[in-house]
Amino acid sequence: MAKAKLRVLYGEAEEEILKQQATAMEKAGHTVHQVIGRKAAEEALKKSAFDLVVLGSTLSRNDRHHLPYMVKKANAETSVLVLHADGSRHPYVDACMDTGSSMEAVLTRIEGMKIAGMMPSAAAAGAGR
Repeated sequence: MAKAKLRVLYGEAEEEILKQQATAMEKAGHTVHQVIGRKAAEEALKKSAFDLVVLGSTLSRNDRHHLPYMVKKANAETSVLVLHADGSRHPYVDACMDTGSSMEAVLTRIEGMKIAGMMPSAAAAGAGR
């Protein structure tokens, strides 16, 4: 099964966790732009387009709440995955993960999301019927 390569913006507050998790996402075939903190994430959203924004568990609760609004303001088509949150109540969060989820579970969740960057691959596959 071919995996779609996504442009991912991944933010954390702790650099060590960011590097470890981003490496796993890159090994899964995604291009990952790493940022430390809310301000860096907001700057990256102004400069580039992303298919998916992952807000990590070491970001503050306020950052994980505020940034989904900023993501959708920058591009309504960008998907948002929040780690360590109940995003089901947040109108701009597309998916969330429970605290302590493995990176394998996170990658599986990403594959299961309906992300705009994955859609051209699906459309091309459907056209070849």
